[in-house]
Amino acid sequence: MSPNDPFVDALHRWIEIFMRRSMRNFLSYVRESGLSMSQIGALFHIHRMGSSGVTDLGDHLGVTSAAVSQMLERLVQQELISRTEDPNDRRVKQIVLTPKGCQILEEGIRARQGWLNDLTESLSPDEKEQITAALNVLIIKTQPRG
Repeated sequence: MSPNDPFVDALHRWIEIFMRRSMRNFLSYVRESGLSMSQIGALFHIHRMGSSGVTDLGDHLGVTSAAVSQMLERLVQQELISRTEDPNDRRVKQIVLTPKGCQILEEGIRARQGWLNDLTESLSPDEKEQITAALNVLIIKTQPRG
């Protein structure tokens, strides 16, 4: 692969545009929601895992259990998460998203992806077909080989 490979250059430019546009909309949504990036990160982690413990969440965010506990208390007060005792170990708290917490994440994802709707509407059917074929090649090539 040469340093001036047109494919690599185009791929880098596309990734830069995609990330910048996606993150700009997402960060704007986060500011409007009044949540910190750590809080959003916690909500996404809990969503991805289904539930989480305090220690696991602290490890994921790279902060102490005390810091996570304080953050979680604010999320409980905002009714974005609920904390319950683990039925197998009462010392352990299980943290899950509330319906309101799920809604916040869904709105954030829609905000992040919203610009793609405008892009999609600007493409012709032939362009969509070409791009779909190219993206499917990339998807196949990046799948783990068993």
